[in-house]
Amino acid sequence: MQRIFFIIISLLTIIHLQMNAQHKQPGQYASVNGLKLYYEIHGSGNPLILLHGGGSTIESTYGRTLPEFARSHQVIAVELQAHGHTPDRDLPLSFEQDADDVAALLQQLKIEKADFVGFSNGGTTCLQIAIRHPQLVNKMVLIAATYKRDGMIAGFFDGFDHVSLAQMPQPLQEAYLKANPDPKGLQAMFDRDVARMKGFKDISEAAVRSVKAPVLIINGDKDVVRPEHAMELSHTLQEARLAILPGVHGECLGEICSPNPQSKLPLLTVTLIEEFLKG
Repeated sequence: MQRIFFIIISLLTIIHLQMNAQHKQPGQYASVNGLKLYYEIHGSGNPLILLHGGGSTIESTYGRTLPEFARSHQVIAVELQAHGHTPDRDLPLSFEQDADDVAALLQQLKIEKADFVGFSNGGTTCLQIAIRHPQLVNKMVLIAATYKRDGMIAGFFDGFDHVSLAQMPQPLQEAYLKANPDPKGLQAMFDRDVARMKGFKDISEAAVRSVKAPVLIINGDKDVVRPEHAMELSHTLQEARLAILPGVHGECLGEICSPNPQSKLPLLTVTLIEEFLKG
């Protein structure tokens, strides 16, 4: 009897490990466009692509919300060029290139269509995916995303003229070094992000209007992206809904720099996104 008991326990353990392997496969790399691109897979269901903000990692942007999304989706979270586990390459950062990298990853994973969630710079990358690779997009959620320079609060771009790594929020620095304990990599990411933002050019309204996929736009009422810009984007897109939530940049996601780590707002955001994706 005891032997049978141990056999049953062993079988249950094996089944549990196999199920975990199916639902969570973190820490993988794909060779795309000359880049060793890091991504993680969590959960099962319809594919949902998560793209982090500038200067961020998967964990620093989606640490609060990814487990919730993984309850009903196959979440594919990506760390883009020079961010987190993904090394740099001899190309400047651009939202167009990031979009092409994600498209190449999905081609390798044999994913023909997916839903997308992008925060901040990741939202602008999502917009470029919808413009450059529309066949990949089912629905899209843009959180604090911008497509024009005047979408940011006054003086935002002036702040990049004399900025240094010391001014980067400490939680973001620590999140990078947790993923990649290389101070030179951190400096490279910082320099790349600053250069991209200083050189950012408006995305044409014609390109934005070409997006046919349904889009949910979420913005904070005290965000660095002006709520008026979020509304303008919602009117420019062919099929868009808009939600303005209380909070600063990233607070609706529980992003690592959020002022209240215990806030229930991220759960509300997940609920809004899930309702949109199911609708």
